[in-house]
Amino acid sequence: MPSGDEARAGPPPALGTRIEVPALPLLDGRTLHAADVQGQVVVLYWWASWCPFCAVQTPLMDKLWQAERARGLVLLGLSIDRKPEDAVAYLSKRGYAFPSAWVTPAVQRWLPKPRGLPVTVVLSRERRVVMSEAGQLFPEDVEAIARLL
Repeated sequence: MPSGDEARAGPPPALGTRIEVPALPLLDGRTLHAADVQGQVVVLYWWASWCPFCAVQTPLMDKLWQAERARGLVLLGLSIDRKPEDAVAYLSKRGYAFPSAWVTPAVQRWLPKPRGLPVTVVLSRERRVVMSEAGQLFPEDVEAIARLL
């Protein structure tokens, strides 16, 4: 369930905002480094295992990542589950393989979670926000992300 942090959450980042991606520990034990995403379009996707809207959108996001990662799309899931084990179990059970991090206080300081869930923010190859949406995306909205490559 959502934490008290949700009450303090703000709107998603504004279009044109520059966001750098720091080194982030991933749920699978690897670390995502800034160099790993250099020159690629990065999709930041806040989700949770208990979120019914995420349950609809996440398969679409995984399909997008599988289809477009060779063209330079990086999907970075940001789980707000209370325990990282819940997020790991959810991803594993459904066979999702896109990189995901657990939103720790350090991640929250880098980029505070916007209000709502799911939240999708797309960064251009130059690290500028080119799409910023709070709430569930329709399939055609997810497919439109590929046109940003």
